[in-house]
Amino acid sequence: MSEFGTAAGTVPAGAASGKRAWSPARRAVDSLAWAAAVPVLLLFGAGVAQWVTLLGVVVVLAVLAVATCLVGGVWHRAGAATLVAVSGFALTLFAGPTVYEGYMRAAGEPVDAVVVDVADLHREHGADMTCRVRELGGERRTFEVSQMQNCFGQAAKGDRITVREDPLGLLDPWLPYGPDDQDTSEITAAATAGLTVVAGASVLYGGQRRRNR
Repeated sequence: MSEFGTAAGTVPAGAASGKRAWSPARRAVDSLAWAAAVPVLLLFGAGVAQWVTLLGVVVVLAVLAVATCLVGGVWHRAGAATLVAVSGFALTLFAGPTVYEGYMRAAGEPVDAVVVDVADLHREHGADMTCRVRELGGERRTFEVSQMQNCFGQAAKGDRITVREDPLGLLDPWLPYGPDDQDTSEITAAATAGLTVVAGASVLYGGQRRRNR
């Protein structure tokens, strides 16, 4: 027995592999930081995809790759890594419309417009609606928007609606919901919130239960 209370020749845990053991407090802070950063960056990527689709997809894939490699490869929690990947991918599908709508509701400028045309292109993957709307005042600009901007056939040709336009001019106008679609926004927002929690909790669990190998 040595003067430090350990048997002679005994190597402290973590020293044999050359890795420094993390204190519980440091591990908790590190895990919380990653658990917060991953969902926030996924939400950011989903929002960017509404502006430049390819750039947003690159951001999302990069975040998912780093998160899954960290949780599964560095922390050695394969189950948590799988859950991060699945919930993170699903999150981006719901988060895109939620971020778009949230931004337009908060910062978008309401503009009176008339629906010029509504078309369903009937592509291979199913219905693909497009709406052409024209401003009733100002420059009387005409926009062609898709389902990404909430065009789902809720307005018919000739209908007068109030769209929300991006004050920065980066995004196409957002169409209002129809009378039968009011619950869609709440469902999408709830799904986004739930998946955000799942993704963050999965990262947190993986970080707190990480294995040193």
